[in-house]
Amino acid sequence: MVSVALLLIIWTLSTNLKWVDPIFLPTPQSVWEAFLDLVNEGYKGTSLSANILSSLYRLFFSLVLAFFTAIPLGILCGSSKYLLATFDPIIEFYRPLPPLAYYALLVLWMGIDDKSKIALLFLSAFAPLFIATVSSVQKVPRDRINGALTLGASKWKILIYVVLPSAFPDIVTGLRTSIGVTYSTLVAAEMVAATSGIGWMVLDASKYLRSDIVFVGIILMGLIAILLDGVIRLYQHFQFSWVGKQDS
Repeated sequence: MVSVALLLIIWTLSTNLKWVDPIFLPTPQSVWEAFLDLVNEGYKGTSLSANILSSLYRLFFSLVLAFFTAIPLGILCGSSKYLLATFDPIIEFYRPLPPLAYYALLVLWMGIDDKSKIALLFLSAFAPLFIATVSSVQKVPRDRINGALTLGASKWKILIYVVLPSAFPDIVTGLRTSIGVTYSTLVAAEMVAATSGIGWMVLDASKYLRSDIVFVGIILMGLIAILLDGVIRLYQHFQFSWVGKQDS
């Protein structure tokens, strides 16, 4: 908090003493006033809450799709080298590609509405979550699996009752990474033919040199990201408090 307060002081002094052109760096007062205007009047006929909800809808819908596809497939691929050899090259091929590189294809195939945006976010979320799941499954101690086999457990029961619970803490860590990657891609998704969302608002405001609105959008996106990550970290703290303490 000290660093945040120090940054705020430097920001206030540098802008109010005219060390920086307000077009490039608005004062904290003007950013606050822009925030109040957005709350009361919205931006170009769309309320601030509607823009936030529009972005969160795209984000959460794509994350849910990734969660229910990447994790089951990752568990299967982590348990079978043949399945891994089938799917891993495809995912490793597109994973390092910049999202905007293939977004044009998604728009061509699905149109400019939310379908292409959600597909882009889904692909962004899928790869890191899949890789984290595969890695966590491969790290499950073999003696746990052998113990379940000696007790007569089937392969499906081992996956559900042994592999998944053992790998789940690392999968949740992968989910945090996936959320971060997807959230950063959200702005790129809203840059093309969008009419709502925080990313759209920031990009549109920048065209008119409304740096105060741009700063409002950036701050809101940062706070939402911190909130989302904080929820996941809180869940990890209470649900997996034993992780890292087995040998202590």
